Amino acid sequence: MSLSSPIVIGVSGASGLIYAVRTIKFLLRAGQIIQLVASKAVHQVWQAEQGIKMPAQPEKQALFWRQQADEWGGELTCHPPTHIGAAIASGSYRTIGMLIIPCSMSTVAKISAGLSSDLLERAADVQLKEGGKLVIVPRETPFSLIHLENLTRLARAGARIVPAIPAWYHRPQTIEDLVDFVVARALDQLGLDCVPLQRWQGPIQ
Repeated sequence: MSLSSPIVIGVSGASGLIYAVRTIKFLLRAGQIIQLVASKAVHQVWQAEQGIKMPAQPEKQALFWRQQADEWGGELTCHPPTHIGAAIASGSYRTIGMLIIPCSMSTVAKISAGLSSDLLERAADVQLKEGGKLVIVPRETPFSLIHLENLTRLARAGARIVPAIPAWYHRPQTIEDLVDFVVARALDQLGLDCVPLQRWQGPIQ
Protein backbone atom coordinates (compact mmCIF):
# COMPACT_ATOMS: atom_id res chain seq x y z
CA MET A 1 0.00 0.00 0.00
CA SER A 2 1.18 3.52 -0.75
CA LEU A 3 0.86 6.56 1.46
CA SER A 4 -2.01 7.62 -0.81
CA SER A 5 -4.05 4.60 0.32
CA PRO A 6 -6.49 5.42 3.14
CA ILE A 7 -5.97 4.46 6.74
CA VAL A 8 -8.93 3.77 9.01
CA ILE A 9 -8.75 5.42 12.42
CA GLY A 10 -11.10 4.22 15.13
CA VAL A 11 -11.50 6.24 18.32
CA SER A 12 -13.32 4.52 21.17
CA GLY A 13 -14.51 5.81 24.52
CA ALA A 14 -11.30 5.22 26.46
CA SER A 15 -9.56 7.99 28.34
CA GLY A 16 -6.66 9.60 26.51
CA LEU A 17 -8.09 11.28 23.43
CA ILE A 18 -4.77 13.10 23.05
CA TYR A 19 -3.49 9.88 21.48
CA ALA A 20 -6.08 10.17 18.73
CA VAL A 21 -5.47 13.89 18.24
CA ARG A 22 -1.70 13.45 17.84
CA THR A 23 -2.18 10.51 15.49
CA ILE A 24 -4.48 12.55 13.27
CA LYS A 25 -2.07 15.49 13.37
CA PHE A 26 0.92 13.54 12.08
CA LEU A 27 -1.03 11.60 9.48
CA LEU A 28 -2.62 14.73 8.02
CA ARG A 29 0.73 16.53 8.07
CA ALA A 30 2.11 13.66 5.97
CA GLY A 31 -0.71 14.09 3.47
CA GLN A 32 -2.46 10.89 4.49
CA ILE A 33 -6.06 10.01 3.65
CA ILE A 34 -7.94 9.23 6.88
CA GLN A 35 -11.29 7.50 7.25
CA LEU A 36 -12.30 8.11 10.87
CA VAL A 37 -15.05 6.64 13.01
CA ALA A 38 -15.55 7.58 16.66
CA SER A 39 -17.80 5.59 18.95
CA LYS A 40 -20.75 7.20 20.69
CA ALA A 41 -18.86 7.21 24.00
CA VAL A 42 -16.18 9.53 22.57
CA HIS A 43 -18.63 12.45 22.87
CA GLN A 44 -18.83 11.84 26.62
CA VAL A 45 -15.05 11.49 26.98
CA TRP A 46 -14.42 14.83 25.24
CA GLN A 47 -16.87 16.45 27.64
CA ALA A 48 -15.29 14.79 30.68
CA GLU A 49 -11.64 15.35 29.78
CA GLN A 50 -11.74 18.74 28.07
CA GLY A 51 -15.20 20.18 28.66
CA ILE A 52 -15.63 20.26 24.87
CA LYS A 53 -18.66 19.17 22.87
CA MET A 54 -17.75 17.13 19.79
CA PRO A 55 -20.23 17.61 16.93
CA ALA A 56 -22.03 14.56 15.58
CA GLN A 57 -22.51 15.79 12.00
CA PRO A 58 -19.66 14.26 9.87
CA GLU A 59 -18.43 17.45 8.14
CA LYS A 60 -18.46 19.45 11.37
CA GLN A 61 -16.76 16.60 13.18
CA ALA A 62 -13.96 16.50 10.59
CA LEU A 63 -13.42 20.22 11.14
CA PHE A 64 -13.46 19.62 14.90
CA TRP A 65 -10.67 17.00 14.70
CA ARG A 66 -8.61 19.27 12.44
CA GLN A 67 -8.98 22.12 14.90
CA GLN A 68 -7.92 19.93 17.82
CA ALA A 69 -4.92 18.66 15.85
CA ASP A 70 -4.18 22.11 14.38
CA GLU A 71 -3.45 20.51 11.03
CA TRP A 72 -5.04 21.26 7.66
CA GLY A 73 -3.27 18.96 5.20
CA GLY A 74 -4.23 15.50 4.00
CA GLU A 75 -7.79 14.26 3.70
CA LEU A 76 -10.11 13.50 6.60
CA THR A 77 -13.55 11.92 6.34
CA CYS A 78 -15.60 11.20 9.45
CA HIS A 79 -18.35 8.59 9.66
CA PRO A 80 -21.16 8.25 12.21
CA PRO A 81 -20.80 5.01 14.20
CA THR A 82 -24.25 3.98 12.96
CA HIS A 83 -23.26 4.23 9.27
CA ILE A 84 -22.78 0.49 8.67
CA GLY A 85 -22.99 1.10 4.91
CA ALA A 86 -19.76 3.14 4.84
CA ALA A 87 -16.94 2.00 2.54
CA ILE A 88 -14.77 0.93 5.48
CA ALA A 89 -17.41 -1.67 6.40
CA SER A 90 -16.59 -3.64 3.23
CA GLY A 91 -13.70 -5.99 2.66
CA SER A 92 -13.49 -4.82 -0.96
CA TYR A 93 -12.44 -1.33 0.19
CA ARG A 94 -8.64 -1.26 0.12
CA THR A 95 -6.81 0.39 3.01
CA ILE A 96 -3.39 0.47 4.64
CA GLY A 97 -5.07 -0.94 7.72
CA MET A 98 -6.90 0.21 10.82
CA LEU A 99 -5.66 1.77 14.04
CA ILE A 100 -7.94 2.02 17.07
CA ILE A 101 -6.46 4.65 19.38
CA PRO A 102 -7.28 4.77 22.22
CA CYS A 103 -9.17 1.50 22.51
CA SER A 104 -11.50 0.75 25.41
CA MET A 105 -11.81 -2.69 26.93
CA SER A 106 -15.46 -2.74 25.86
CA THR A 107 -14.40 -2.31 22.24
CA VAL A 108 -11.68 -4.94 22.65
CA ALA A 109 -14.24 -7.38 24.04
CA LYS A 110 -16.73 -6.83 21.23
CA ILE A 111 -14.14 -7.16 18.46
CA SER A 112 -12.61 -10.27 20.05
CA ALA A 113 -16.08 -11.82 20.18
CA GLY A 114 -16.73 -11.04 16.51
CA LEU A 115 -19.50 -8.55 17.26
CA SER A 116 -20.22 -5.72 14.85
CA SER A 117 -22.79 -3.59 16.58
CA ASP A 118 -21.46 -0.35 15.05
CA LEU A 119 -19.19 0.84 12.25
CA LEU A 120 -16.03 0.90 14.36
CA GLU A 121 -16.42 -2.75 15.33
CA ARG A 122 -17.43 -3.77 11.80
CA ALA A 123 -14.41 -2.01 10.26
CA ALA A 124 -12.13 -3.84 12.70
CA ASP A 125 -13.80 -7.16 11.94
CA VAL A 126 -13.25 -6.52 8.22
CA GLN A 127 -9.52 -6.07 8.75
CA LEU A 128 -9.31 -9.38 10.61
CA LYS A 129 -11.39 -11.37 8.15
CA GLU A 130 -9.50 -9.96 5.15
CA GLY A 131 -6.08 -10.56 6.71
CA GLY A 132 -5.50 -6.83 6.87
CA LYS A 133 -3.61 -4.89 9.52
CA LEU A 134 -5.44 -4.09 12.74
CA VAL A 135 -3.57 -2.20 15.45
CA ILE A 136 -5.07 -1.85 18.91
CA VAL A 137 -3.85 0.73 21.45
CA PRO A 138 -5.54 -0.29 24.71
CA ARG A 139 -5.78 2.41 27.38
CA GLU A 140 -6.65 0.72 30.65
CA THR A 141 -4.92 -0.13 33.91
CA PRO A 142 -4.74 -2.55 35.54
CA PHE A 143 -5.77 -5.27 33.09
CA SER A 144 -8.11 -7.93 34.45
CA LEU A 145 -7.79 -11.53 33.32
CA ILE A 146 -10.78 -10.96 31.04
CA HIS A 147 -9.02 -7.99 29.43
CA LEU A 148 -5.84 -10.01 28.90
CA GLU A 149 -7.72 -12.97 27.44
CA ASN A 150 -9.59 -10.72 25.01
CA LEU A 151 -6.37 -9.01 23.93
CA THR A 152 -4.69 -12.40 23.52
CA ARG A 153 -7.57 -13.57 21.38
CA LEU A 154 -7.16 -10.55 19.13
CA ALA A 155 -3.42 -11.09 18.89
CA ARG A 156 -4.00 -14.69 17.85
CA ALA A 157 -6.41 -13.45 15.18
CA GLY A 158 -3.68 -11.23 13.74
CA ALA A 159 -4.10 -7.89 15.49
CA ARG A 160 -1.09 -6.01 16.79
CA ILE A 161 -1.40 -4.84 20.41
CA VAL A 162 0.45 -1.61 21.25
CA PRO A 163 -0.34 -0.58 24.84
CA ALA A 164 -0.23 3.12 25.64
CA ILE A 165 3.11 2.73 27.45
CA PRO A 166 5.74 5.40 26.71
CA ALA A 167 9.52 5.08 26.88
CA TRP A 168 12.07 7.42 28.41
CA TYR A 169 15.27 6.73 26.47
CA HIS A 170 14.38 9.53 24.03
CA ARG A 171 14.36 11.90 27.02
CA PRO A 172 10.80 13.27 26.79
CA GLN A 173 10.28 16.81 27.99
CA THR A 174 6.53 17.20 27.52
CA ILE A 175 3.33 15.17 27.68
CA GLU A 176 3.26 15.33 23.88
CA ASP A 177 6.71 13.67 23.75
CA LEU A 178 5.36 10.75 25.79
CA VAL A 179 2.21 10.49 23.67
CA ASP A 180 4.10 10.75 20.40
CA PHE A 181 6.28 7.75 21.28
CA VAL A 182 3.18 5.57 21.53
CA VAL A 183 1.71 7.04 18.35
CA ALA A 184 4.96 6.40 16.45
CA ARG A 185 5.18 2.78 17.61
CA ALA A 186 1.53 2.19 16.70
CA LEU A 187 2.01 3.63 13.21
CA ASP A 188 5.17 1.55 12.83
CA GLN A 189 2.92 -1.51 12.81
CA LEU A 190 1.24 -0.13 9.68
CA GLY A 191 4.53 0.70 7.98
CA LEU A 192 4.05 4.44 8.44
CA ASP A 193 6.93 6.60 9.65
CA CYS A 194 5.60 10.14 9.95
CA VAL A 195 6.21 11.00 13.62
CA PRO A 196 9.46 12.80 14.50
CA LEU A 197 10.99 10.39 17.00
CA GLN A 198 14.47 9.89 18.39
CA ARG A 199 14.74 6.16 17.93
CA TRP A 200 16.98 3.89 19.95
CA GLN A 201 20.49 3.79 18.48
CA GLY A 202 22.14 1.73 21.18
CA PRO A 203 23.91 2.86 24.38
CA ILE A 204 26.00 6.01 24.33
CA GLN A 205 29.69 5.07 24.20
